[in-house]
Amino acid sequence: MELIEEEKKELLRIARTSIESAVQGVPTTRSKATNPSFFKLRGVFVTLRLHGELRGCIGYVEPLLPLGVAVEEVAVKSAFEDPRFYPVSSEEVDSLEIEISVLSPLKKVSDVNEIEVGRDGLVIELGSRRGLLLPQVAVEYKWNREEFLSSTSQKAGLPSSAWKDKKAEIFTFTTDSFSEAEFKASTR
Repeated sequence: MELIEEEKKELLRIARTSIESAVQGVPTTRSKATNPSFFKLRGVFVTLRLHGELRGCIGYVEPLLPLGVAVEEVAVKSAFEDPRFYPVSSEEVDSLEIEISVLSPLKKVSDVNEIEVGRDGLVIELGSRRGLLLPQVAVEYKWNREEFLSSTSQKAGLPSSAWKDKKAEIFTFTTDSFSEAEFKASTR
């Protein structure tokens, strides 16, 4: 599902408004979005950056909620519930850059040579452990396929070689990713 520019801008506005409301302690009211695309169940991640540095990233791999509702929820979770960071403060909100990644359905991989760095995101599952990395992470760190697989294994809390285990399940997905930086001040 490719979103058009206006849909992307609206989702970014929904994410920012949700974070601003949460920081102010105002209950978030559900978006009154009427766009049919926002009612489709989709996996989605919201990534927050502060001065170019990661400040939070949380999402839903599976399509649990309608896209508009999922963006509202994960935007707030990214700002306040990412265990790697302290909750976002009111002083930081205006400086946050929001990026949204809408996920395709997961596709099980039978041969790791099918994985294309830069196009695919990865999910690795082994036992009760599961790790996910978005496609842009591999590009940002200039990883090759094996480094991407190893890092996704580590993200799951597994040894870096866990992806080679015959019991490991590997899935790919693609994203439609976009950020406020693409649209400059038009989303604020």
